[in-house]
Amino acid sequence: VQLQASGGGVVQAGGSLRLSCTASGHSFRGDSVAWFRRAPGKGRVFVAAIKWNSQHTYYEDSMKGRSTISRDSAKNTVYLQMNSLRAEDTAVYYCAADSSVIQSNLASQNAYRHWGQGTQVTVSS
Repeated sequence: VQLQASGGGVVQAGGSLRLSCTASGHSFRGDSVAWFRRAPGKGRVFVAAIKWNSQHTYYEDSMKGRSTISRDSAKNTVYLQMNSLRAEDTAVYYCAADSSVIQSNLASQNAYRHWGQGTQVTVSS
């Protein structure tokens, strides 16, 4: 399973970006799909997740109200719309997927077996 994260770039503080996560040779049906990020010099942390079938969504506290995770079943794609971006949102963003993630583990990167390569988001202040 290969995931591809895209949509990163350079944006000014207060701006918006939409990240996309697609999968080669794999359907997200039944999966939990999540976004994590790694800021410079820091560990990888949870951003948001979506349960594909139920479309239930979950967010890290700092992203609530500023981001929306969604999916398009026809395109087998998960999106992360990020608004009101801040300098501290600068990071490499990774998507991850797995069919066996229980709700209590959605924010745990160890729960996901499949990962994308990451896409760089740089927010200039």
